[in-house]
Amino acid sequence: MNTAGLELVGEEKEKALKKVRMLFDSWSLTLPDVPSCPFHFGLHDFYNIGEIEFDINNNIEEGYCGKFIVIFKNQTCPMHYHKIKHETFYLVKGRVEMEAEGDIIVMKQGDIKVMPQNTRHRFTGLEDSLILECSKPDIMSDSIFDDKNIDRQGKRNDRKIDIYHNAHDRVKRSCKS
Repeated sequence: MNTAGLELVGEEKEKALKKVRMLFDSWSLTLPDVPSCPFHFGLHDFYNIGEIEFDINNNIEEGYCGKFIVIFKNQTCPMHYHKIKHETFYLVKGRVEMEAEGDIIVMKQGDIKVMPQNTRHRFTGLEDSLILECSKPDIMSDSIFDDKNIDRQGKRNDRKIDIYHNAHDRVKRSCKS
């Protein structure tokens, strides 16, 4: 599936992933062996508006999602909300400014922020940061962005479903051997 309208591709993608690998090494963490999605949300300004997601499991059938979100210093995940999805963010590394319904907090390593449905929120890296998100499944049509230029017509959802099924199939095969 072509998601070039939403995520980095080619050399740009490799450059961003190289930076992530270096960060994980500096944090003495292991990068999960799952596909990565370096999103620029269709705005093509990745290092200002974007994030890299590593869906460890986006299990739509079972009703849960667990993912790492890497956000670089000064990078923002734009203002949005979810009608269905309930999220809990745990800051593994770094510092993040989290805005929810006009309230702004600075999250530091070990902080937890619960984001109920219909809560408008955005976050910005104050330094290179790693967020663990535990939530209901990530379905793109349930991500409603304030910026109407962001393409949210299902392309990312299709990609996430493909990623889930490919990773799930890989795990099932490795468990059988």
